[in-house]
Amino acid sequence: MNIHNVSLTVSAVRQDQYPKTGMQEFAFVGRSNVGKSSLINKLLNRKSLARVSQTPGKTVTINFYNVDDTIFLVDLPGYGYAARAKTETEKWGKMMEDYLAKRDTLEQIFLLVDSRHPPTADDLMMLDWIRHYREGQSVIVIATKTDKLKKREFEKNLEMIWKKLELGEDDILVPFSNQDEEGKFTVWDIINLIRIGEYDKLTEDGAL
Repeated sequence: MNIHNVSLTVSAVRQDQYPKTGMQEFAFVGRSNVGKSSLINKLLNRKSLARVSQTPGKTVTINFYNVDDTIFLVDLPGYGYAARAKTETEKWGKMMEDYLAKRDTLEQIFLLVDSRHPPTADDLMMLDWIRHYREGQSVIVIATKTDKLKKREFEKNLEMIWKKLELGEDDILVPFSNQDEEGKFTVWDIINLIRIGEYDKLTEDGAL
């Protein structure tokens, strides 16, 4: 996708703050510090549009990034940050559920997991949320930080993630590295096929 103009439209915490343009939305969710902001910057060819922090739990809003007035990439707050207070965690849960369950313009959720480690209990819980709210839709998982894996770990870790998440034949697992372009192009291929209503081509004839 040739990108010309991108901007952070709004950082929302309530439904009434969400954009009202009607544009399709593609959301990225994962545990704190899994690499959502880095991935979004990579996709948008920007270095710091999405703020990258070394402090887990930094993102506490739903951030909508406008891409050429065509689609939104949506960065959801990270989960699994133990230092959050109970009241803050409950607020986070309601904000996430309101968005995932009630947002009509949400086309696809991408679940990010760290390729270096087995998916956590929180990852499995989020996957259950996705399967519940997006029933009948393929699950798309992005395994981040693959550049930090040794060659002998790559296939083994991806297979481990696939089995741990109990992915099926219609689901997709995308390796993603900030050091090359392959994962970026794959994610954009997925977004563009969904955007134009040709989702079924995702897994036909080895398309991905």
